[in-house]
Amino acid sequence: MTRMQSIQLSRRGFCLCCVSAAVAGRTGWLSPGQAFAEARNIVEGIRAEAATASIKVHRLRGNVSVLEGSGGNIAVLTGADGKLLVDAGITASRSRIAEALAALDPRPITHLINTHWHFDHADGNEWLGGKDVVILAHDNTRKHLAATQRVEDWNFSFPPLPPIALPTQTFADATSIRLNESELTLKHRPFAHTDGDLTVDFAEANILHTGDIYWNGTYPFIDYSTGGNIDGVIRAVDAILAQINEDTIVIPGHGFPRSNRSELRAYRDMLAANRDSVAALKRQGRSLEEIVAARPTAPFDAAWGQFVISPAFFTKLVHEGV
Repeated sequence: MTRMQSIQLSRRGFCLCCVSAAVAGRTGWLSPGQAFAEARNIVEGIRAEAATASIKVHRLRGNVSVLEGSGGNIAVLTGADGKLLVDAGITASRSRIAEALAALDPRPITHLINTHWHFDHADGNEWLGGKDVVILAHDNTRKHLAATQRVEDWNFSFPPLPPIALPTQTFADATSIRLNESELTLKHRPFAHTDGDLTVDFAEANILHTGDIYWNGTYPFIDYSTGGNIDGVIRAVDAILAQINEDTIVIPGHGFPRSNRSELRAYRDMLAANRDSVAALKRQGRSLEEIVAARPTAPFDAAWGQFVISPAFFTKLVHEGV
């Protein structure tokens, strides 16, 4: 399967992540003002799409699978100790997520890991919590979920989750758990997509879930409202690349859920090149509108700018961090 075929197969998943269907279908250049205007109702649009989205199951390696179709990619570890989930999807998909999980393994869910606080990854906490499920997350993820949180680039304020949905175990840097004869290492990657991102390493299977640090085949969203930064994303990807090998299966937060080191490196190179291009224009004293009009991402738009985050909106996000 070619990389572009993988992107096309995952287009519905892209539409669920961080923009409404109208924004996802946009391939032209928008001004920053237009991008903001089109992003205003994304949360409602995402929830509406999740209410009817199908859930596709990808079996990866060993007892690790991925559910695709409700917000971020959900990794599932099955075994005698019960099911562990990495991210929880969107509550509107609950019945289809439950069906897919039951088909994988009849045993109960015992653990849930939130890679970060965004609703398309943690919305399902509410229906999973309170059932003797241990919810693990970074300290900052719990902080954001427990309070009203504004995301300026979405023009939306999220209310706090109820206590039953909040992470029950948090950490500042790294932690590990052993479950289903698998050693899982959870590592904080600071100030990347948010200030609470973590990766999950399934050691025996040689699989790494990146959360939204990595978007497979599309420009990523970076949440500056809660500590995200383009340089932090690049640093996090560099650290991941140094950790994994050519046989590692990489699960991105969004996009086709089975990736690898080579594709992750291409993503890193795209980020760095666009960061450098936008920074150079900003140093020349050009306004944001002038930088967008200069189309600094043009060499990458055919491969990365066709879905979800438009080239103009991504240019704006990069501009915020340089």
